[in-house]
Amino acid sequence: MLKIAIYKQFAFSVVLLLSLIGSSMAARIPNDDELGWVKKDNRRFLHAGIRVGNLNRTIKFYTESLGMKLLSQKYFPKQKYSKAVVGFGPRDTHFVLEFTCIHGVEKYEIGTAFGHIGIATQDIYAMVENIRAKGGVITREPGTVTGLPVIYSYGLDPDGYTYELVQSPPTPEPISHIMLHVADLDHAIKFYEKALGMNLLFRYDSPQEKYTIGMVAYGSNLTQTTAVELKYNYNVTEYTRGNGYTELAIGTDNVYKSAAAVKLVAKELGGQIILPPGPIPQINTKITSFVDPEGFKTDLMDNKDYLKEVQKKE
Repeated sequence: MLKIAIYKQFAFSVVLLLSLIGSSMAARIPNDDELGWVKKDNRRFLHAGIRVGNLNRTIKFYTESLGMKLLSQKYFPKQKYSKAVVGFGPRDTHFVLEFTCIHGVEKYEIGTAFGHIGIATQDIYAMVENIRAKGGVITREPGTVTGLPVIYSYGLDPDGYTYELVQSPPTPEPISHIMLHVADLDHAIKFYEKALGMNLLFRYDSPQEKYTIGMVAYGSNLTQTTAVELKYNYNVTEYTRGNGYTELAIGTDNVYKSAAAVKLVAKELGGQIILPPGPIPQINTKITSFVDPEGFKTDLMDNKDYLKEVQKKE
């Protein structure tokens, strides 16, 4: 009986040890798989969310002055808000802007963290004149900057959001980029590369203007894809968040794996999952949300669910 008891205890210890080893290996292997999978995932930018004070005024400006199309407009009287989506092409193939108007709120704090919306055009001079003719505000005339062979211009939309016009060859994604200010550029680039699988397309430093930018995106050509422009201003360590710009939405084939990768990278670089992955009944879409180390929110949405909802509504 004593031998049997000893054998049982030994067998239990071996099983427990193997279980612990297996758990340890399982904890390591998925980590590698998750980060590798992020680079293989089928991703694209879906929309940027922005709050505005007057939805009809915003629609008029972005369609008549900037040449976008109204893709959808919805009213939610019980919830007391309205939404409109505008862009240069349908939502199932293009990056678009999603505007939200909370009834009774006429103004939002833009803050200093959000930079601007980038718009590519083949004729920047004609576009500037059209904006002026429609009563729009241009804050910088078309011109170049030292070190970059790009003609660009800046203006303000009716709510005070800055947009950048960029002279560009024909592109499938005329909403070319979203610019965000960051306090630590190297840190931010590393996060977007590891957690979101983006590529650093280029980095540019301007000592004269005292800033450095890094353009991150899916793909390798700025004329073919929307990008996130991360901008560091020398010696600026804090920005005001505001409540106007809300989030960037990105499509993914698996919100659960995407969330696991973000959670893993956040342990190293910062950031936090704020909505665990899963279905959201109101929009019939699986989604997960997080804030990056700089505090910007990103939604990761299931590709198939998103397409079903978009095609059904449009």
